[in-house]
Order: sequence, then C-alpha cells, then structure tokens
Amino acid sequence: MTIDHLIAGSALLGVAGACATGSTLQSGVGDRLLEHPPYYAGSRATDTTPIGHLPVAYQRGATQEAMFDPPGGAGTATGAFVHDLTAYLDSLAGTTRLAVTGMPRATPPDVQFSCETDPTGDCLMGPGALGRGDIRMRLAVGRPAPEWAAWAAATMDSARVTRVLVITLEVGQYRVEQRGIPGDKMIELGTEHTVRLPWLTSLETPVHVLQLTGALMGRDGRAIRIGAEGMLARKTSLPLSALGAQALIPDEVVAELRAARRDDLPGEPLVWQEALRTLVTRLVGR
Repeated sequence: MTIDHLIAGSALLGVAGACATGSTLQSGVGDRLLEHPPYYAGSRATDTTPIGHLPVAYQRGATQEAMFDPPGGAGTATGAFVHDLTAYLDSLAGTTRLAVTGMPRATPPDVQFSCETDPTGDCLMGPGALGRGDIRMRLAVGRPAPEWAAWAAATMDSARVTRVLVITLEVGQYRVEQRGIPGDKMIELGTEHTVRLPWLTSLETPVHVLQLTGALMGRDGRAIRIGAEGMLARKTSLPLSALGAQALIPDEVVAELRAARRDDLPGEPLVWQEALRTLVTRLVGR
C-alpha cells in the first residue's frame, strides 16, 4: 500500500486549519454551515455593471498537506485541467477576462469549503444514526493580503469593472450520507449533483472531492458572494477506511475527470463544464 493511495486521516485532517490562508473575520461574507446544496452565501447581484474575472488558479494543500494533492504545473493533468477551466471561463458570457500583469505574490481571497470539523480537524456528524444525521459543510472566505487587494482594485479600475470573479480548483473533504432502507451511500457534490457510492463505502471516513470554489470580490477587497461546486468524489474502500485512511486524488484521476460527462442531464455535458457554468451563474447572477 503506497502513500499515493493511503493517508492517515486523523493525522492529516488535523493540519487543515493550518493550511487555510487569511482570516475570515470581516472578509465580507460570514461563515456559513450548510446541510445541503446549493453551497452559496452572500448577496446576489442585482445590477448589470461590468464584472471581470481572473484565470482559474489551483490551490494545492487547501485542506491537507500539499504533497497529498495532485501535482500542478506544466506537464501534469491538473495543470492542463486548469488551462481548460480558464479557457471555458473566458468563453462564458457575463464577465470579462482581466490582465494579470504585475500580480503580486501575495495571498488572494481564499474560499474555504469542506466538512465541519472539530478542534482536532476531524469531520463532524450530526445527531442520529451514523450517516443519517445532519452533515454540515462549512463555507467561508479568508481575506486577501492588502497587496493583492490593492492590485485587484487598480486592475479593476483599469478594466472599468466594478467586481472581479476569483475561481480556484482544489480538494475538499465531504462526508458520506446514507439514504433509504437499503442504506444507499451518496454524496451531495453541488447544485442538483448527487453521486452514488459503493454500498461498502465507509460512513465514518470523509471522502476527498475535487471541487471549484469561487468568490465575487468588490473593489474594497471584501467578498460579496462565495460558493462551491464539487465535481469528483474519490471513493475509499471499506478496508482502507477501517484503517482511518482515505484514497487520494492522483493526477490520472484528474485526467479522467476532464472527459467525464453528466449522463443525468440533457446533452450529457462535461462534468467540469457544468460545475463551472453553475458556479459562475450563481455567483454573478448572469
């Protein structure tokens, strides 16, 4: 059993708080605990003023040590996937691509979406039978560094837009839900997107999910609206989960996601395109 397929869940979940960047205090949108999708918080846009967007970024190490997330950059499936996401975002109506010239190496806004955790970092379950109680997901956003906020404000002014959309690809932790008398195992990935897991999937161990998070940011560096859409759940076998372990998301699984389709929707759109389109629409209201 290699480290590519197994991690000690309790030990690694304990570092989740340390991986988060930026305080959520006065970030513009308060922390929310959500039991079911859609996973969004903040004010809905009601005007038609121009909105910009930045290229999609990959945040390695959002909820665990970066070494356990798929590698990014040139020559990797994840790096190619980020390029696909950005190209599709550019093609959507409603926002305009902004230039990233002079972007500082400073902390950008950090949308945090994962299962609600206890002080040790373990995912919490609500009252009731295991897997049938409330499963609460925490949605929050960390403030960007002042240098990033100042650069974003100047970039928005130059492009004559009033807000900017920031979207990130990352790995989150979701809990498995049990439904019906047979005890079917499910995960609610996002808006009208629930996937079935093998019956022997453990209810006690969280599942890694490749997800998109997004924030609509104002010129003052505060978030206006935030949200998340999951795309792929990495199944963990019962023997592994009995050891307190989780299956990781390797680069080859990301490659498979690039071609995966939603056969539950008309036209069978690509999973990631449907997730990104939904995220943008629900964040900017267009």
